[in-house]
Amino acid sequence: MKNLSLVICLVLFFSCTSKKKEISQWRGENRTGIYDEPNLLTEWPKDGPELVWEFEGVGNGYGSPVITEDKLFINGEIDSLAYLMAFDLQGKMLWKTEFGTDWTTNFIGSRSAPTIVDGLVYVASSMGDIACIDSETGMKKWGLNMLEKFKGKNTRFGYSQSLEIDGDLVYCAPGGAEDNIVALDRFTGETKWTNKAFGEIPAYCSPLLLEFPTRNVLVTFSEHALFGLESTTGKILWSHMQDTICDIHGNTPIYENGHLYYVAGCGNGTVKLQISKDGSQITEVWRNKKLDNIMGGAVKVNDKLFASGHRKKKWKAIDANSGEMVDSLKFGRGATIAANGLLYCYNEQGKVALVKTEPNMEIISQFRVKKGTKEHFAQPVINNGILYIRHGNVLLAYKVIA
Repeated sequence: MKNLSLVICLVLFFSCTSKKKEISQWRGENRTGIYDEPNLLTEWPKDGPELVWEFEGVGNGYGSPVITEDKLFINGEIDSLAYLMAFDLQGKMLWKTEFGTDWTTNFIGSRSAPTIVDGLVYVASSMGDIACIDSETGMKKWGLNMLEKFKGKNTRFGYSQSLEIDGDLVYCAPGGAEDNIVALDRFTGETKWTNKAFGEIPAYCSPLLLEFPTRNVLVTFSEHALFGLESTTGKILWSHMQDTICDIHGNTPIYENGHLYYVAGCGNGTVKLQISKDGSQITEVWRNKKLDNIMGGAVKVNDKLFASGHRKKKWKAIDANSGEMVDSLKFGRGATIAANGLLYCYNEQGKVALVKTEPNMEIISQFRVKKGTKEHFAQPVINNGILYIRHGNVLLAYKVIA
């Protein structure tokens, strides 16, 4: 009887213990651009890694794919409509769901990446459509338009936000004068809170969620400000204004050990902020205007920050402790991710390089992406030894496992 009671208690305990949500999202875990992938190639063949599959027909766009345990999801624009597409990991399309309209004015196509949480996919189009879609069937659960519902104000290149999740809330930035930042019930789309913030248009930034013992803090950019809000209430806790007028802040900040780093395209450049232990205050530690980047992303590898410069087209390294620029590499400009201490740099001319970071940046291997359409803007993704690169209407999968 004693053993039976123990078994019953254990069953009740585990059935009542909440399971941590499985989140697949923009730039990997915690949106850092760092992919924890063991046993990757440390050097590529002369012609580049093996192309294991390709798919032509994902629509126009610059949004990266997001991969779960058994599926891949990607957004694309086809005939002005916004689609979410699901694939198996061998490149076979499983379904395609239209969820709104997409940008057709300049740099035509999708901008954002899906966010997948426990079988539900959250997507945002560049024309303000937000939707929740079942990952198995492609059935749309709910949807709304930020311009219509919240009197949002779009950006000059279209909304570019990959949605963030905290518990039962999903966050979006309509950019309205009153409803500037909004939290929605992720199961119904019902509005849970709104904040007018600074009343500015959004800034192409996909937000970051920071977890503290007493609260979670949502961090994002608007046109001229970086700011943090209490995630459950929408209360603004702090802000960090930019020195110059510029609405193109496309990079998600990086958080590590009580410090927040961001790389902006114009204005403050690269900045390190210290955040208080409860997330309620910030203090500037340093800034370096020599490294500016508008949308290619930055990564922190050990004690260095890496990204490509926007005005001076080369990859740069900044010491995360001192804020001094310590290295540079001529490879144009573009997107940056990292794995196993190595950088994966995808420049705007379509070249992909594997770059070592210590003691100095040096190209180990490189190849050119020859397939696809329009600009080379999408950020690469690594999952289970596969390097995924989206070039417009084409999605490419390269084998980089050793």
